Amino acid sequence: MTDKTAAELIGTRLIVWNPPDAVKLYRMGFFGKPVGIPKPKPEQDFKAPLMLDLMEGIYLLDREIVEVTDAETGKRVSKGRLLKLANRTYKEFDLGYAAYENLREKGLIVTPGIRFGSDFAIYEHGPGIDHAPFIVTVKKEEETMGPFEVVLAGRLATTVRKQFTIAVPRKHGKVDYLVFQWFKA
Repeated sequence: MTDKTAAELIGTRLIVWNPPDAVKLYRMGFFGKPVGIPKPKPEQDFKAPLMLDLMEGIYLLDREIVEVTDAETGKRVSKGRLLKLANRTYKEFDLGYAAYENLREKGLIVTPGIRFGSDFAIYEHGPGIDHAPFIVTVKKEEETMGPFEVVLAGRLATTVRKQFTIAVPRKHGKVDYLVFQWFKA
């Protein structure tokens, strides 16, 4: 994309109203969700707006792919304003964003993992192409996880056929990953 894609901030979501721009952005890395299309196929054309969450929006704004305006005023929205909104909306946004950005920079497709009881679901190729092999929970470096939590997360991951992973963001953009391997005794 040579020109920035126009996105409008409505509440805590960014909407790309122009369907051709929405399709391009979705195909660029499975960003957002087309409104009214529950499971779009990668090659599917759609004539619907695209809804981005704040994490995706900030990531795309950082890379100068989108330009965000306020739905009420029509004025440009700064990254600072989006960050304030994200910090009020998400628990530990900075940690989650560090992991999101790191995973995206590795070329992985990152989607919300709420339906799997985690922060993110990670795809190698994208929804509709492959299944997400990993679910990721983001933790602070000093945070502990008791045995009950580990077993619970592992059982959930095994049930949905995914590998349970903990992302631990550190300073200077570094993120460590702990991937759990389960075996039968």
